[in-house]
Amino acid sequence: MFALTPPLFTQPAAAPAHADPWAAVPDLFRRPDAALPTPWDTLFGPLRKSRVDDLVVVAQMGQSIDGRIATASGRPSYINGAAGLDHLHRLRALVDAVVIGVNTAIADDPQLTVRRVAGPQPARVVIDPRRRLPGSARLLREDGARRLVVVAEGIEPQLPAGVEVVWVPPSNGETAPATILAELASRGFTRVLVEGGARTVSGFLAAGCLDRLHIVVAPILLGGGPHSPALASALRADGTPPVYAHLLGNEVLFDVDLSAQRMPIGRANTSR
Repeated sequence: MFALTPPLFTQPAAAPAHADPWAAVPDLFRRPDAALPTPWDTLFGPLRKSRVDDLVVVAQMGQSIDGRIATASGRPSYINGAAGLDHLHRLRALVDAVVIGVNTAIADDPQLTVRRVAGPQPARVVIDPRRRLPGSARLLREDGARRLVVVAEGIEPQLPAGVEVVWVPPSNGETAPATILAELASRGFTRVLVEGGARTVSGFLAAGCLDRLHIVVAPILLGGGPHSPALASALRADGTPPVYAHLLGNEVLFDVDLSAQRMPIGRANTSR
C-alpha cells in the first residue's frame, strides 16, 4: 500500500498569521477523546494507541536519496532540512521517552530535547550495556527531564546525580529490545521513540518491537558516508507492510506500519 498526502505544514487560510497550528497538538494527542486537527491526525493519529498492547513504539531515521544516513565525515546533522528536523522534534514532543544507542550518543552528543516546536520534554534514555558514555554527555545534563541509562546487570555505573539506572540481563552481549521496553513501561513510559542509531533501530525492528517506522528522505545525493541499514532483512516474509508517504516541505516521510509484526510487550488491549 502506498499513499501520498499533500504537504503537512500548509498554514490554514483562516488562521491568524501569528498562530502556531501545532501548539495545541501535544495536549490533544494525550487526551483519548480529543480529535487531532488536520493534518496532524493523518500522521500522528496512528501513534495514539497500539493495536497490540498499551505501548506505542515508533522509530525514526533520516537519510539521503541514495540511502546515506550521514556524510562521509560522519555528521548526520547535514542530512535532513528544517521540515525533517521539525518532524523529529514533533515526535519527541508526543512521546514519553526517546531512546538511542551509546554509539550514537558518543558520536553525536545529542541533547534529545524539544527545541524546534512546542511540547513537553521527553525522558532521555541511552542503551549503554558496558557503561561507555561519559558523564559529561549533554543528554545526561539536569534540565528537569528524566534521564535513564540502560546497563547490563552486574555493572555499577558512576553517573551524574539524578540519572536513573535501568539494569537488564544481557543476551549474547546485547540487551533485548523487548526487555528494555518492558522496563521503561514499568517506569511509566508507554510511548517510546527509538531515534538511533541505525543499529539500534534495526535491532528493535528485527525483534518485532516497533509499531511504526518513520523514514525521512532528504532531496540530496551524498555519494559517500554510511548506508542506511538493511531493514528489509528484519521484516517478516509473509507480506510487505503498508507504507504511507507524506510531503514534509521538500522532503518525503515514509510511514511504515509494522503493527502486524509487533510482538506483545505490555498489557494487552481489550479492544482494537
